[in-house]
Amino acid sequence: MDDMQDLRTKRRVAYSLYLHLVFVTKCRKKVFTEKMYKRLHFHFDRVCNDFKCKLVETNGEKDHVHLLVEPLPHTTPSRLVNSLKGVSSRFLRQEFPELEQYYWKGGLWSPSYFIASCGEAPLDSVKQYIKNQ
Repeated sequence: MDDMQDLRTKRRVAYSLYLHLVFVTKCRKKVFTEKMYKRLHFHFDRVCNDFKCKLVETNGEKDHVHLLVEPLPHTTPSRLVNSLKGVSSRFLRQEFPELEQYYWKGGLWSPSYFIASCGEAPLDSVKQYIKNQ
């Protein structure tokens, strides 16, 4: 961080939060096309806006997606993930009926997911900073 350049403020909090999320399709089926990715980005962005979060980046391959999200301090990560996966699955399956040949029992995503908090300071720097306080 450049002297608090990325620091966000609200009425009673100053923060810099980023979450790296990875969602995998059920059974790692390679189903996504470029057109589907554009729609996934649209739906992910819409859910993030509902949560007052910012979708910083999204990308992926035919069987998984990566998201970088900037949440608010009070955002519950599990609720955000459930909404991102639920909304994107529902609408993508409606918009692309060909997905039903792979997911006839509903649901697009594997029930598991990856989540990591990340920031601009290396972990060792943060540990050293805390030790020196």
